[in-house]
Amino acid sequence: MISRDNSSMGSDKGSSLQFQDFLPVMARKLGVEGLIQELCKGFHLLMEPSTGKITFQSLKRNASRLGLGELRDDELLEMMREGDLDSDGALDQTEFCILMVRLSPELMEEEGHRVFDFEK
Repeated sequence: MISRDNSSMGSDKGSSLQFQDFLPVMARKLGVEGLIQELCKGFHLLMEPSTGKITFQSLKRNASRLGLGELRDDELLEMMREGDLDSDGALDQTEFCILMVRLSPELMEEEGHRVFDFEK
């Protein structure tokens, strides 16, 4: 599993967040619906318009738009492999959302019971 420390991306290393810390912050701030909307926006920024899926090429081309520009090709390929549940070489929107949640263990461990609690 990829664990990305983006501290090298900002000049103030003390204020930077690791990737896996970012999704729980979004979940707390936006709630379930807002988080899903933001994940959908992220998917659309990364996807290849002609296929409606994220390919390695579209991920590499657009990764910097989401602050992932420092990732190496092997890290991007690992993300693709980890998220590609149907082994078609690309990520559809469902695979992307599942991958984002899987890359955020804090969300699953600490916030998952609240964020994904659909029973009222």
